[in-house]
Amino acid sequence: MSDSAILYRGSISPAEAVDRLLVRLAGITRADETVTLEEAPGRVLARDLVAPANLPATNNAAVDGYAVDAAFLARHPDHEFPVAGRAAAGHPFTAPVPEGAAIRIFTGAVMPAGSDAVAMHEFCELTKDGKQVRIRSVLEKGSNNRPAGENLRQGEIIIAAGTRLDAANIAIAAAAGFDQLVVHTRPVIGLLSMGDEIVPAGQPASYGQMHDSNRPMLANMIRGDGFLLRDFGIIGDDPAMLARVLADALSGCDAVITSGGASDGDEDHTQGAMTTLGVDRIFWRLAIKPGRPMSAGILGDTPLMCLPGNPVAAFVCYRLVAGPVLASLAGRQATPALRLPVRSGFAHRKGAGRAEYLRVVLSYAADGTPVLQRHGRKGAGVLSSLTGADGLVEIPVENEGVAVGDYLSFMPFRETGL
Repeated sequence: MSDSAILYRGSISPAEAVDRLLVRLAGITRADETVTLEEAPGRVLARDLVAPANLPATNNAAVDGYAVDAAFLARHPDHEFPVAGRAAAGHPFTAPVPEGAAIRIFTGAVMPAGSDAVAMHEFCELTKDGKQVRIRSVLEKGSNNRPAGENLRQGEIIIAAGTRLDAANIAIAAAAGFDQLVVHTRPVIGLLSMGDEIVPAGQPASYGQMHDSNRPMLANMIRGDGFLLRDFGIIGDDPAMLARVLADALSGCDAVITSGGASDGDEDHTQGAMTTLGVDRIFWRLAIKPGRPMSAGILGDTPLMCLPGNPVAAFVCYRLVAGPVLASLAGRQATPALRLPVRSGFAHRKGAGRAEYLRVVLSYAADGTPVLQRHGRKGAGVLSSLTGADGLVEIPVENEGVAVGDYLSFMPFRETGL
């Protein structure tokens, strides 16, 4: 057995890590609150939103033109229709349309009774006095008009509970007449970094020290995912201090995330703190690169997820494990990470027993098809490999490597989409 296979023996996949945590956290419910539409973006809907009425409530015109009876036009294609009135959005023509007559109509206006099609004005000829119109197009019942309920039908679920609300959701809720929504309260996530070697950005770093990039990065990811943050700062290599801070965080937060100190070296104190506090350990070590030395446990109903100290590894472990667990705590619907099959433009060898996640950018072949290229320098600590990347590429456990032209699972960063 290779050294790599031995090293990763007993490690689990990110999907199994998430499943183990969610099984233990099943049944935890969140309180609900009512918010305005202005406050709703990014929140998680607590109850199915049901359409109270059809939208549109009536048939309405899809174009500017003339509303007529399509069957009458079919029988009298050369007929000059008297223009019997005008209908605009918000200003309907309320009388029935006389047989053989037309109504000047504009987009969004209610279809008058007695009409069932709209002739686009570009295909109509008005008489010089503007009182009659001849239609130069063939129409069928329903041409160029939107039926009642085309957008929403009364009683249908328009947004499912567990949806994280975005601009489209806000728009459809408003269109259905809702100005407030019931959402889950947002989980409070505790965050801390560990290690004597790190100092906050803005403070001088002594010889052998570095600025803490993980806490700002993870704080941004946590807030961007819609959670509230409680920052516990940087804890040095002091086991007793770490245990005290973790006890405070676990008692006052819905989940806690740490970075650094998650391995089993002399100065890695997370495992000892978990034992001291009586945290029930769920797993330790993932079968991935970067991100192997991740551990997680639960104290009561509060998960503790300890991410590696290397920045790229911390990023990957948050996206693949911590983020999905937090999303479930927030009451969101479970949705797998987007994976798109894209051809590789590079070759790569990897060790046995682990999946690998490489930073990539999209380029395009001569025929316009997308191709993946490696991005940045290698290494779990090379933070610059994340900046400018379009996403990650997943090389499965069973693959021994990648050849040019192989199809791989591309996982785009959210920032690269619309």
